Amino acid sequence: MRDTFNIIPMFNAGAVHAAIVASIVFAFDWSPPVTPQVPLAIKGSVITDFEIPERPEPEPEPEPEPEQPEPERDTSEQERLRIEAEERKRQEDLARERERIAREEEAERRRQEQAEAERKRREEAELERRRQEAERQRLEEIERQRIENERRRREAEEAELERRRRQEIEAEENRLAAMNADDEARYVFAIQQRITRNFIRPASAPANVECVVNVRQIPGGQVTSVEIVRCNGDDAVRRSVEAAVYKASPLPMPDNPNIFRRDLQIIFKPEQ
Repeated sequence: MRDTFNIIPMFNAGAVHAAIVASIVFAFDWSPPVTPQVPLAIKGSVITDFEIPERPEPEPEPEPEPEQPEPERDTSEQERLRIEAEERKRQEDLARERERIAREEEAERRRQEQAEAERKRREEAELERRRQEAERQRLEEIERQRIENERRRREAEEAELERRRRQEIEAEENRLAAMNADDEARYVFAIQQRITRNFIRPASAPANVECVVNVRQIPGGQVTSVEIVRCNGDDAVRRSVEAAVYKASPLPMPDNPNIFRRDLQIIFKPEQ
């Protein structure tokens, strides 16, 4: 059974105080003090009766006053005060311990709050870093796409310009070719007519003489060389055709100077 009211310690303390008081009372010596007899040195001389002085009667020693017994202390009151003091001290210690625990808990709570705040700050910083990185990548992708689109647009424009330029060149070439074809046809016909007029047909020449002749000329139409590439006649026909070309020199000049060429290949058919 738990001693809630501290009865046993109070009883033990009262018994100890009572034993102490009783030992003090019964151990005290109440008898009068005994004065020890001290022997005196004897020094004698012979005197008469008249010379002996009267001895005074000794004064009675005062009786010692009895010692007053110490007043008995109220042990129950002292025990109560002691218990109250111990209880106050215990309460003070408990209060100090509670304050210490509260301070430690408060410090731990603040530490946890700071750690949580630091964790949230790091998470927010990481999220912000990721957001900025994603935004940077998005902007870079937009810029890259813009540059790529610009490049493709320029390439398309350049390709379109090139296509139009080629079309224009081709159209101009076709136009010039058409013009030159007529001019060149007239030019070649004029040369063939002049060679034909200077051609002397050999007796061995077939009816349908046809020779392919390479002619080199200089500006002004002066013939510098003649080569019979192919001919269906004999050597007499070949020599007659070659002589006719040299006799036709200088060859006629074209109306369009752009179609003049130093090297000509002429198909010679005198029957035409």
